[in-house]
Amino acid sequence: MTVPQGPVAVLVGPPGAGKSTIGALLAERLGTGYRDTDADIERTAGKPIPEIFIDEGEPHFRALERQAVRTAVAEHSGVLALGGGAIMDPDTRALLKGLPVVFLDVELADAVRRVGLDRPRPLLAVNPRQRWRELMEARRPLYHEVARAVVATGDRTPVQVAEAVLEALGLPRTTGTIAVPDTPDTTQ
Repeated sequence: MTVPQGPVAVLVGPPGAGKSTIGALLAERLGTGYRDTDADIERTAGKPIPEIFIDEGEPHFRALERQAVRTAVAEHSGVLALGGGAIMDPDTRALLKGLPVVFLDVELADAVRRVGLDRPRPLLAVNPRQRWRELMEARRPLYHEVARAVVATGDRTPVQVAEAVLEALGLPRTTGTIAVPDTPDTTQ
C-alpha cells in the first residue's frame, strides 16, 4: 500500500471563486479524485453548513473545518478544495506550506454573476456585497500567503481557469475535452 504524498492541487479562494467547479474539472483532467472539505464537514455533522452556523455557531464550524482540512491533506492525493475561510486558521496555513496551493482570485461582480449572493451562505447573510468585500480584505493576504500560484478567474470559462491552474502548477495536460460539471460553489 502506498501512502499518499498529499494533494496534487489545493484550491483556495472566496465564495464564488469556482473552487468546486474547477476542482472537479482538474480532477477529471488529471485522472484523480476530487474532495471538498465543506462536503466532508456536512457529512461529519450530518447537516448543511448554514445549519451548523445557526445551531452551533461559527467557532464550532471552524473547529470542524480545521479537522476536515487536516484529515483531507493527510488522506487525499487528488484535487482538494477548501472552504473560503479555512485559511483564517494559523494551523491550517502552516499545514498548507509547501503544498501545491492555488488561490482562485475572483472579483465581486464575477462572484455575484456566478453564484449570486442570495444562496444560503451564513457569513454573507446581511448586506452580502459589503460583507464579501470585508471578508476579502481580511482574507486576501492569507490566500496569497499560502498560495504557490494565483489564478485570476475573471473573464475566463471554467475550462480556461482549469488550464491556467494546470499550467501554474506545471501539471500534465491530457488531450480531449472536459465537461463542465454542474457543481455550485457553496463555501464560506
